[in-house]
Amino acid sequence: MKLTLYVPTLDDLWFRRRMLEDPETMAYNHAWGGTIPWPRERWASWLDWWIVRSEGKRFYRYLKEEDTGDFVGEIAYHWDDRERMTLADVIVYAPFRDQGYGREGLRLLCRAAKENGIHVLYDDIARDNPAIGLFLSEGFTIAAERERTRLLKKDLSILP
Repeated sequence: MKLTLYVPTLDDLWFRRRMLEDPETMAYNHAWGGTIPWPRERWASWLDWWIVRSEGKRFYRYLKEEDTGDFVGEIAYHWDDRERMTLADVIVYAPFRDQGYGREGLRLLCRAAKENGIHVLYDDIARDNPAIGLFLSEGFTIAAERERTRLLKKDLSILP
């Protein structure tokens, strides 16, 4: 398995829609409502905000399997003004789970964030989401216990 980061074009956003609207892929998101409808008319403005005009506050890439060319997931981070922190996002499309893509995607995200000047990365994960174990095994720590979630934190300065 070899993943590369891929900057999606407008025509590639069908994959993001497929993930967001897939109940199995979005099961982790139950604390926030589950699946997310994502009609095509929202794609252009989303792409402009996340990729074209990211202003160093947002980063978004597909995870692409190098050997097959398949999109297997997405990684992202963004500055959250309300929380006053940079929040991570890793989603692996359900048919590709349990194959190591999440771990490699998280590593690629941390590396990219550090290269882009981010010092600390957080993720707010539902308390029953098994991905918590993955994040902890990759050097994240529990920064806060919340009613429905755990806030995880990683100091990126320790990365080589």
